[in-house]
Amino acid sequence: MPATPQPPDTPAFASADDVVRRFAAHGYIADQRLATTVFLLTRLDKPVLLEGPAGVGKTELAKTLAAVTGRRLLRLQCYEGQDESRALYEWDYGKQLLYTQMLRDKIGHLTADAPDLAAAVQRIEEQDSVFFSDRFLAPRPLLDAVRGDQPAVLLIDEVDRADEALEAVLLECLAEYQVSVPEIGTYTAKTAPYVVLTSNNTRDLSAALKRRCLHLFLDYPDAERELEIVRSKDTGLPEATARHLVQVVRGLRELKLRKSPSISETVDWARTLAVLGVDELDPAVLADTANVVLKYERDLHRALDVLPRLIDPNRVLPEPGHRHDGDDHHHGHHHHGPGHGEPDEVDGRAVRAAMDRQGRHDEAYYGAPGAGPTHRPAAGGGQGARAFAAVARRRAD
Repeated sequence: MPATPQPPDTPAFASADDVVRRFAAHGYIADQRLATTVFLLTRLDKPVLLEGPAGVGKTELAKTLAAVTGRRLLRLQCYEGQDESRALYEWDYGKQLLYTQMLRDKIGHLTADAPDLAAAVQRIEEQDSVFFSDRFLAPRPLLDAVRGDQPAVLLIDEVDRADEALEAVLLECLAEYQVSVPEIGTYTAKTAPYVVLTSNNTRDLSAALKRRCLHLFLDYPDAERELEIVRSKDTGLPEATARHLVQVVRGLRELKLRKSPSISETVDWARTLAVLGVDELDPAVLADTANVVLKYERDLHRALDVLPRLIDPNRVLPEPGHRHDGDDHHHGHHHHGPGHGEPDEVDGRAVRAAMDRQGRHDEAYYGAPGAGPTHRPAAGGGQGARAFAAVARRRAD
């Protein structure tokens, strides 16, 4: 049930504890530090910059804030190469042209008695304000948040993916809650929007941008709070099993993965296991469903090697090189994945950061002109091999 919009002069929250309570009613479990930051955001009329890994609830916080306060949510999704027109405003050139055609007779009448071309152009120029007015202005999220009649929550999502030039455009809006349109003038917000910026830390943001914001680093929650989040989503998984699953996920995050499981993926895994009717975790069922939280093949192979130990810390694992004996009978070779002495062992987070850096598309990529890829997967290393490996693991377990 959506919240009732409050009058502009009514405080959104009475205290940080009020934030915790009302966010929890909407399914968002906030700790005291996060609740205090949200409370200050609404009282100080300052933007908040949320930094941290993907999937820890930064975007969801803005959505919940809009739902709790009854404000409309405006979202600016940032991306590389984004220009200011996509963030601020654009002129509706199609509408301007349509009006020009409709008013052709009026324009002819206006210039009919002009003594020469220069005079006719002068008369038309004097009417520029007709075609560069609010009627033909197409607001984008920043301008819409400032000049809109209804109070808003402005979400500037993944600002670290935008070019630095867009940061400069944001400064005026974030400092004064105003947007300047040269052809018209300056719009200033009647009611300051609640502004939430998120960053996944793929690059450093400017000091000028950070200076204008409250700052909070959101990391993965502790075990109890993550369990509380899973519990609040009504996944259907038994309490003891959900607690065990949270511990497994936290163990996976300790690995050098290219993408660690997010909180929302923990919830998805819990729902998956509940649908399958799982009451107790075992390596086989987790191996069959690990793709819910692990989205890269290398991460999946690394996790399969340690899942039995994550489920039972006292479990003795087979020696490396003897884990996939069943694979030898079917394929004649071992799959030496991560954890088996790979020569290219690297930190997955560093790999991901390198892929997110600006200008990465200027380098060689699959399908680009040239000699083509230098490495192709070995035969038998695909889905069939994994299926045989799963059968072998179940027999071994």
